[in-house]
Amino acid sequence: MAKVIHSMIRVMDLDRSIKFYKDALTLDVSATFDFDTFTLVYLRNPEADFEIELTLNKGRTEPYDLGDGYGHIAVAVDDARAEHERISGLGIAAGDVKEFHRDGSLMARFFFIQDPDGYKIEVLEKHGRYR
Repeated sequence: MAKVIHSMIRVMDLDRSIKFYKDALTLDVSATFDFDTFTLVYLRNPEADFEIELTLNKGRTEPYDLGDGYGHIAVAVDDARAEHERISGLGIAAGDVKEFHRDGSLMARFFFIQDPDGYKIEVLEKHGRYR
């Protein structure tokens, strides 16, 4: 059985991205590996084994084209409205808190933010299947 362990995204500025993920999602650097042409930084927190791998390709000067295939990374929080207020207070643009209902019941409460390189992140309230 396969275990999902990380998702990699390419970034333009490691310090800026590390700060964003620390502030917005409380992810800390768990490992850094520097090579001649690239650097890998792994981010995680005690909530899960899953990591985000930031990849800096040295010498890159143009922002990456995210294309139309990338969707988002999702995180689960205890209270979406409280997280929205906290994240907005950091000066990070956060979309409106929205709700999906199915068969008359709440399915999901969530909002979106974007990291400094434009990657979308869905912040979901822990509820139902989103734990």
